[in-house]
Amino acid sequence: QVQLVESGGGLVQAGGSLRLSCAASGRTFRNYAMGWFRQAPGKEREFVAAINWSGRSTDYPDSVKGRFTINRDNAKNTVYLQMNSLKPEDTAVYYCTARTAMSPSRLKSDYDYWGQGTQVTVSS
Repeated sequence: QVQLVESGGGLVQAGGSLRLSCAASGRTFRNYAMGWFRQAPGKEREFVAAINWSGRSTDYPDSVKGRFTINRDNAKNTVYLQMNSLKPEDTAVYYCTARTAMSPSRLKSDYDYWGQGTQVTVSS
C-alpha cells in the first residue's frame, strides 16, 4: 500500500514557476513508476508527466514538454514536478500517482495509487 501527499500548489502569474512535491509512504518507493496528472474544471484528468523507477526515463505530452520536469529522490520517497513558463491553461488540480511497475505510462488506468491533489492556479 502506498499513500501519496502532494504539496507546493498555489497561485502564480503567467510566466512564473512552481515546484510540486509528492511524498510517498512505504519502503518500496523505488519499485514504483510515478506520474503526475491534472484535471481542470469540466475536463477529463490528463497526463502531465511520468518517470520510471530509477529516474532515468521520463515522458511528457507535447503540451508541457520543455516547460515541466519530473524527477524523483528515492532516498526521500519523493517525486517532484518543476513547472516553468506557466500558462493560464495549466490551471488545474494536480495529482500525484504511483504505478506498481517500473516503467512509466500515460494511461490513468495503469496507475494504482493517487494523492488528494493540489490546486495550481495561473493568472493572466
